[in-house]
Amino acid sequence: MTFRTGPGGGRERGRTPLRLRRSATAWERQTPTWRDARPALVDGALKRALARPSGNWYVLGDSRAVRPGAPFGRTVAGVEVVAWRDGGGRLLAGPGACPHLGAPLRDSRVRCGTLICHWHGLALNGGPFAGWEPFPAYDDGVLAWVRLDEAGGEEPLDRPILPERPRPSSAVSSVYTGTGVCEPEDVVANRLDPWHGGWFHPYSFVDLRVVGAPGAGPDAEAAEAADADDAFAVEVSFKVAGRVVVPVTAVFTAPEPRTVVMHITEGEGEGSVVETHATPLGPDPLGRPRTAVVEAVVASSGRPGFTAARAAAPLLRPLMRAAAARLWRDDLAYAERRWHLRSTGRFPG
Repeated sequence: MTFRTGPGGGRERGRTPLRLRRSATAWERQTPTWRDARPALVDGALKRALARPSGNWYVLGDSRAVRPGAPFGRTVAGVEVVAWRDGGGRLLAGPGACPHLGAPLRDSRVRCGTLICHWHGLALNGGPFAGWEPFPAYDDGVLAWVRLDEAGGEEPLDRPILPERPRPSSAVSSVYTGTGVCEPEDVVANRLDPWHGGWFHPYSFVDLRVVGAPGAGPDAEAAEAADADDAFAVEVSFKVAGRVVVPVTAVFTAPEPRTVVMHITEGEGEGSVVETHATPLGPDPLGRPRTAVVEAVVASSGRPGFTAARAAAPLLRPLMRAAAARLWRDDLAYAERRWHLRSTGRFPG
């Protein structure tokens, strides 16, 4: 196999996506990024993200987790939710307590698309019944969503605000879910700080350079005011083994208050998407907020061999989830630390 190098590790196109770094910089000898990662810049991007509409839509989880014939339960924004599929596979959702005596419907049964309470047999087909009112639900093919108008308090939208994705027929998708003691804004803030990648995740990222950020140019005020410019562009190389890397350019945007999307715009996997969704759950036994991170990776490639990769999707998904879990082990620690400092009045940002 032949590797090609370009300036700084190389972004020249070749027959293989792999590149060989000319010189590996020791972790401690990287160029410090703390001056560029200005707290006001990150906070400004975060505030603009939090001000965008969501239409009261929240990610429940992996669409595949809501399987035919079984209920799926999760508390979202303090609201107990149950979801299931009707006889045609359509996603249904509603309050998670049975309207009869409050049984947990997540532990009930689904028969022929009808949710049947396991305490006394009360049957719900997804329509209103005995004071039980369904919640709007949406399945985008990768993620399952629920709309909670009372919890969200915004003008409702008919469907979630979805980013552009590769065509399902030409992509492989996987979904990772983790939980942390923090609020959604702490997760979003983590994703709007791309400068930490090479320092905090050296096992995955090298040669990271932020080449575009809102408010980082000569006309900072105008850039921060324009949503069109509200994006972070990053050149980075994913580590494979030793000095072997895969360089890409990625752009991070926040289309709504609980979502940050990374689009690969150049390099291997161009057009691929990583969506990070932060779903508030409810307080833990100590009264601390809990947030679910639901990260969807929708990968695509124009290389002929990707057809075989798509055929092996069931084998690839656990590997993709494991890679996401390793990164989020660190990033949830970042989000939890941020919340802890905020909650005690010690956050320096």
